[in-house]
Amino acid sequence: MVDITHKASSLRKAIATAIVKTSRQETIDAIKNRLIPKGDVFEFSRAAGLLAIKKTSDVIPDCHPLPVEYASIKHVIEGLDIIISVEVHTIYKTGVEVEAMHGAAVTALTMYDMLKPVDKGIEISTIKLESKTGGKSDFNGRQNENLKCAVVVCSDTVSAGANIDISGRAIITKLQRFGLEIEQYTIIPDEIDVIQAKAKQLSGGGFNLILFTGGTGLSPRDVTPDAIEPLLDRSIPGIMEVARNYGQQRTPYAMLSRGVAGFIQNTLVLTLPGSIKGAEETIDALFPYILHVFKVAGGMRHD
Repeated sequence: MVDITHKASSLRKAIATAIVKTSRQETIDAIKNRLIPKGDVFEFSRAAGLLAIKKTSDVIPDCHPLPVEYASIKHVIEGLDIIISVEVHTIYKTGVEVEAMHGAAVTALTMYDMLKPVDKGIEISTIKLESKTGGKSDFNGRQNENLKCAVVVCSDTVSAGANIDISGRAIITKLQRFGLEIEQYTIIPDEIDVIQAKAKQLSGGGFNLILFTGGTGLSPRDVTPDAIEPLLDRSIPGIMEVARNYGQQRTPYAMLSRGVAGFIQNTLVLTLPGSIKGAEETIDALFPYILHVFKVAGGMRHD
């Protein structure tokens, strides 16, 4: 199975359809009047489809077990055809399109089984996904175009040449996957005045996004939040609340991160942990969703 532990949960929806084709009007009339010997075709097939939705991961090897928080199965008669529509919702890390299609397929198969004794021409046609929403691609619009970005590594040992930077380069690699180009990458020591000077220089230089990595913990030299917080014109506490919550689900030590986020003038500043794992997990938690802030800050509505 594909590793989805790095993904963030979101509301995900999918709609799938299937078509059951009958060969004569008498079959349709018998369905409507509940005269099919095996029972009420719509109710029996709906029950089977709901079970199929919930059991998808049991029969499709690569599907992850997930919480099905809503499922709906509807039948619409169009001439001699019966259109089955299946809608599934979840709040999880992966989508429900296969669950919806599996539900549609089993609903159609159940109808086929119930109708074949009275209609030898019955057939199933066109099982397909109609729509899906809520995945990361839905939040990765074109809001990252022309953003001027910088990554600043705060580390005494790296700036002194005693260690090599890993976290900053990992952040750059991840950001590039979202179409973000890093115009400045720099390494500075853990000094409040140096960090503040760099933040002022970059925010005054037209940068839209600055990511500081390192110095967000509790050691005596971890001073990045202390340096950045007084400079913020508008703090956005929710950003780091999300990052810490995401991290806490993976390690019990994430709660010790003191990272802050907000705007210095028109520049969004984020402070990330210095460990490569902490830095990468923060990017996974926040991107690409956080890029929407640039549209909202410009006056665009959330919807």
